[in-house]
Amino acid sequence: MKSIFLKKQGESPKNKILDFLITHSDLDYSLKEISRYSGAGYSTVKILVKKLAGDKWINAARKISKVILYKLNTDNPEVKKFIEFYWEVIEQEIGVKGNPGKQNQVDCSVGAIAVSAKSI
Repeated sequence: MKSIFLKKQGESPKNKILDFLITHSDLDYSLKEISRYSGAGYSTVKILVKKLAGDKWINAARKISKVILYKLNTDNPEVKKFIEFYWEVIEQEIGVKGNPGKQNQVDCSVGAIAVSAKSI
């Protein structure tokens, strides 16, 4: 199932990876897991994770044997701004903010999930 953010901003591999890492920021993930859960191809994930790590958008959180686990770098000011943008896109789409008194006709369960995920 495609997220609201991906529907609005496009399904580029980078957006898929960031969408996954933002909504699942409580744990760290291997390249294989990022690929599987984000829906981006493994080869593309390898390239993008290297770039995102170089730009300090993600950190190598820990290493288990030969496997490096990555996590979103929420201390980076650029990442903080992107996360704000991410949630703003979702809030505008589901009508949490915006037209008071006139909600967009969206399934309420989707709005509740998005808002509850933001608080994580």
